[in-house]
Amino acid sequence: MFSYEVVKTFTETEQHLYRFIMKNRDKVVYMRVRELSESTHVSPASIVRFTRKLGFDGFSEFKVQLKQEIRSTGKRKTADTVEVLEEFFERTLNRDYEKQLEEAVQMIAGASLVVFFGIGTSGILAEYGSRYFSNLKKRTFYIKDPFYPNPAEQFDNAVIIILSVSGETDHVIDQAQNMREYGSKIISITNTGKNTLAALSDINIPYFVTPEMIDRTNITTQIPVLFLLESIAKKTYNREYT
Repeated sequence: MFSYEVVKTFTETEQHLYRFIMKNRDKVVYMRVRELSESTHVSPASIVRFTRKLGFDGFSEFKVQLKQEIRSTGKRKTADTVEVLEEFFERTLNRDYEKQLEEAVQMIAGASLVVFFGIGTSGILAEYGSRYFSNLKKRTFYIKDPFYPNPAEQFDNAVIIILSVSGETDHVIDQAQNMREYGSKIISITNTGKNTLAALSDINIPYFVTPEMIDRTNITTQIPVLFLLESIAKKTYNREYT
């Protein structure tokens, strides 16, 4: 994250931020922008510019990566789910989630079919999302098989909601490209906003939680995905029936 090439381009203010973060990494990952600003006497706007210079969308995404690096150098230990969710729900109040959700609702409301797709744990959530939307009177079905055939006429006027933690799984990308060719609109829910699936999507909703791996198995919490699916489903129902 802090390569020599990047560090050498830092301004005096950025060098000050860099030194503070390196000395207080364990504290910084739980700070808000305003708290870091007060501790370093650097404006929140300068902190956000600093994180974007490092290649992140903002401070929240920067903290996710910083926490991941801290964990990779220490003992392997699963994250406290409550802490992870507190961070997520704190961000939902600070990020422009409402606008993204409303855009997704508008797209779904105009569709005659909503298809959910995911693989592995995301496939289980795709099944859940399909059932939840169906309970709220939306015509849906789900796909958990990455090799599911896609006859074009089956997805006329459809929106596909694709769930993927990384947004980089080959089979997921292939399915997204197929759906795009058939004219389907794509809404993706991923852990970050910068990935291949997000780039292929009409709407991407990132949730930014700390990725977790145990013996090469991804155990990143999916509770934010459930929250987003249920929020979109209820907003769609309220738009169409109330």
